[in-house]
Amino acid sequence: MFKEIDLKSEEQQTWINLTEEVRAIVEGSGVEEGICIIYNPHTTAGLFVNSYLDPNTPKDILHEWDRLIPTRYNFYHQFDTPTDAAGHVKSTLMGVEATLIIHEGKLMLGHSQGIIFAEFDGPRERKIYVKVISD
Repeated sequence: MFKEIDLKSEEQQTWINLTEEVRAIVEGSGVEEGICIIYNPHTTAGLFVNSYLDPNTPKDILHEWDRLIPTRYNFYHQFDTPTDAAGHVKSTLMGVEATLIIHEGKLMLGHSQGIIFAEFDGPRERKIYVKVISD
């Protein structure tokens, strides 16, 4: 089963919690045992699994990305803006997909874990691809 999630980021850099949308896709699939692949097809955005109960955790993660990879004007790649170039580097290091286990029809996440989309070059309209595969 394949589904798309449409997103619209409202800021240059932000995060969006995808957990409940992905959970609903998995539960609606009827798959009892299998895997769920969540894929971000964009080169200036990332995807990660981490704590989401405290909204400051994803903020801290994005803040650290800014500290490690600041927007600057001396990137070789200057296609759109300096945030575009920094976004490519951040996306490459963060990654763009997550593969999660489905057991007894449920997405297997830790009690505080969530699926987080990280925008590095917004605001933009984005898509996330979700593939649910049965054993």
